[in-house]
Amino acid sequence: MTSVRKLGTSDLEVFPLALGGNVFGWTADRAQSFAVLDAYAAAGGNFVDTADSYSAWVEGNKGGESETIIGEWVRARGNRSDVVIATKVSQHPDHQGLSAANIKAAADASLKRLGTDHIDLYYTHFDKPEVPVEEIIGALDELVRAGKVRHIAASNISAERLKASLDFSEKEGLARYVALQPHYNLVSRDTYEGDLLDLAQRAGLAAVPYFALASGFLTGKYRPGAKVDSARAEGAAKHLATERGQRVLAALDEVARAHDAEAATVALAWLAARPTVAAPIASARTVEQLPALLGVAELRLTEDEVAKLDSASA
Repeated sequence: MTSVRKLGTSDLEVFPLALGGNVFGWTADRAQSFAVLDAYAAAGGNFVDTADSYSAWVEGNKGGESETIIGEWVRARGNRSDVVIATKVSQHPDHQGLSAANIKAAADASLKRLGTDHIDLYYTHFDKPEVPVEEIIGALDELVRAGKVRHIAASNISAERLKASLDFSEKEGLARYVALQPHYNLVSRDTYEGDLLDLAQRAGLAAVPYFALASGFLTGKYRPGAKVDSARAEGAAKHLATERGQRVLAALDEVARAHDAEAATVALAWLAARPTVAAPIASARTVEQLPALLGVAELRLTEDEVAKLDSASA
């Protein structure tokens, strides 16, 4: 396998690109999803990210479609022991929130859809400040002790709540977060850098950033006057209207030319080199979109190139 990275303080070793499962059952049907998963695994990929709510926003879907497809793929390929599966709790239409009862019921539902007896990495998808961290960590610890979950993690959480969670785990000797999934990319740095990153660094947490390519903007295909056929085109195109967006595109183009690489590969390589980051998340709805993402495993940026991207994105 291409060089893997240790995920924080856990015993999990992951490929430096986490394959996003948000498109499975949304813009990629079962056959397309299987093809993308096959190609990712063939390239050495072993880290698949999903959530119990993917893709409840699609008309006719109930949520859990992505987990179901991943579970069917793993069973069809007989490769469960080779794949690190990460999923999340709190947003499924039938399992909203982070009460202890909901966490346990949602985990069982995810396990059933995934067709497995354990989840490798289980995230709280969106923190619910009205629920005490003691209740959340207590429920997650029960899942770990029962063998249903190997490691726990948090996404979309404040530094204050994260610290309270880590402190409680430490004090009571309970399961402890090993990873954090922040919104983080070249055009959205303040969503992670600062108190959250500092805490993650002190606590030895691994970061697995989502929106790593800013809904596709950092692939470089969004240019003035260009029309892109994508379900996320509107979200990506808004960055074109900003000075930062234009600066980042220009810097990406320059660095990409120097390496004969895609802009997306460079954007992911910048993220992968950031403090605490173990593996950025990026999704592909077709096999043709994968090479630019997988390239992050091989591309090493020079100090000058990192500084150029840092300056452009500041």
